[in-house]
Amino acid sequence: MFLFSLCNPGSEKALKMEAALAMPSWRPSYQKRGFVTFKTDDESSGGGLHSPCPPTVELACARRLCVSLGKAATRDEANSLITNSTSVSTIHHARYQERKMQGLHDELISTPKDGDIVGTVVEHGPDEFWAGYHRHAAFLSPDPAGDAGIEMPPQSPSRAWLKLEEAARFFGLTFSTRDIVAELGCAPGGVVLALLDRGVSVIGVDPAKMAEVVTRSAISDRENPSRDRPWFYHVRKPAALVSKRDLGNDVTWFMSDMNQTPEVVLTECARFCKMAPGIRNVLITLKLTDLTEITRKPAWFASLREMGFKTIRLQQLSVHHRELALLAMK
Repeated sequence: MFLFSLCNPGSEKALKMEAALAMPSWRPSYQKRGFVTFKTDDESSGGGLHSPCPPTVELACARRLCVSLGKAATRDEANSLITNSTSVSTIHHARYQERKMQGLHDELISTPKDGDIVGTVVEHGPDEFWAGYHRHAAFLSPDPAGDAGIEMPPQSPSRAWLKLEEAARFFGLTFSTRDIVAELGCAPGGVVLALLDRGVSVIGVDPAKMAEVVTRSAISDRENPSRDRPWFYHVRKPAALVSKRDLGNDVTWFMSDMNQTPEVVLTECARFCKMAPGIRNVLITLKLTDLTEITRKPAWFASLREMGFKTIRLQQLSVHHRELALLAMK
């Protein structure tokens, strides 16, 4: 059996290292930018792709993992490989262009439901089309190639807006107006703006100045916030100096986009969870010096389990470079 995975160009080596640890029976095969195939003689190691169960193989560097149906010379031939081999709810199309593996959004496609079989056709040249399929499940992107195609609004002060929105779309995250997010490394305010637009209030931690588009929603007294609109409270301190008094009693999310090592951020996450026991969810952008640090994933997961988190996912998003999105939920 062959499988193929779609990833961010430059992540191929890290993806193969991650797969070698998770699935030793997989042997790397054909590879191009943003596209890595594997061969295995063990049909069951496809992670349940052939069974009624959702996939169980979780590779953070793979935005999409499919059972491969082979290569075709045209898009129509690739579509036929899928429709003649399995019953699919929809077919996604992707193309390697502009040095990116991009999902194509030029046609109306239905949003897959859990358990649906979804086909994928990947164009990697004028006469090179690969066909495959996967079973949709929770925490898998509903979009072609795991790429939502989200565009950052001109008023956003940073690309952190894109990271939050892409993560919310990929993981299927929902927020309530009752949520309060504590975000470390919040300046200049990309994540804060995205959350405010979603009706979510934010306690932002960063010594640096925030963008005006965010400070319009700022409050000076966290203990008596506005009840009729989302607000932003700026704690102008390094993360290590934040106290329980700065946070209050109602924080439900911990987020971080700090330029620190994963170990430093996870240490702060543990401290914040002790100060604010109402935190039930965590979303962290892990900044890596080298993507091969993915081999430290078990240690990161162990740290979060010690904090009481049960559902943990790690994913490189289409908007990431040497970064990973780490999600944990109690």
